[in-house]
Amino acid sequence: MIDSLAVIVNVEAKSRRGDEVTFQDHFSRQAQGYTQFRPRYPRELFEYLRSLVARHQRAWDCGCGNGQAAEGLAEIFDEVIATDPSSRQIAEARPMAHVTYLVATAESCPLESHSVDLVTVAQALHWFDLPQFYAQVRRVGREGSLLAAWCYGLATISPTVDRVIEHLYEDILGSYWPPERKLIEDRYVGLPFPFEELAAPPLAIAAQWSLAELLGYLATWSSVQRFIERNSANPLDRVKEDLAAAWGQASTQAIRWPLHMRVGRVG
Repeated sequence: MIDSLAVIVNVEAKSRRGDEVTFQDHFSRQAQGYTQFRPRYPRELFEYLRSLVARHQRAWDCGCGNGQAAEGLAEIFDEVIATDPSSRQIAEARPMAHVTYLVATAESCPLESHSVDLVTVAQALHWFDLPQFYAQVRRVGREGSLLAAWCYGLATISPTVDRVIEHLYEDILGSYWPPERKLIEDRYVGLPFPFEELAAPPLAIAAQWSLAELLGYLATWSSVQRFIERNSANPLDRVKEDLAAAWGQASTQAIRWPLHMRVGRVG
């Protein structure tokens, strides 16, 4: 059981003050778009994680957003506790059997000690206070437990479409990305990871999307929302025509996001 399930503190803050851990909220504004347009992770990812742990009783999906990774974990684990500091993200999560969503920071986990077989962090590790989060991972992890964290950067579609997206990403939105984005560009390689690390196999997200779906996904970028907030204009309007021309007449195209993983044994 979770300690004090009825008393989960809403920690919708946007800075760090003293010893109080808060969070930079780049995603609540577009929480509904996340539900509709963020890609789903491949089943192979979760089968790989399943193969690494002996027990499949409980997983903690930390920084869960509105549940993209929790959905896959729920097919493998008896119980998934999915936490995120944004109540708006949690509100958009699709209810699922075996999944409990809680509003909580990565650094203040409501789970009891030695109760988790796997901790996952999907596209969120770069936002955490790592020493405090890692202390929580060690506290809640059972013997034989693992931590798996992964990220993905720009998608690959076709050379012409990719060039338009790179222009949007670098030239139009470059100054609107938070500095933590550099950690994703570096594929998490430079992040401290004080666990016995395992070599992860090459994995990728794959989707077959229309141009409208691609534009919906691009609108979920935090840099797009920051651009709109500061300029009262949508940066996607600057590339829509070029993107449509590069896309051509195809109703849908294959899209691929390589995953970059860090996996380590906790206990």
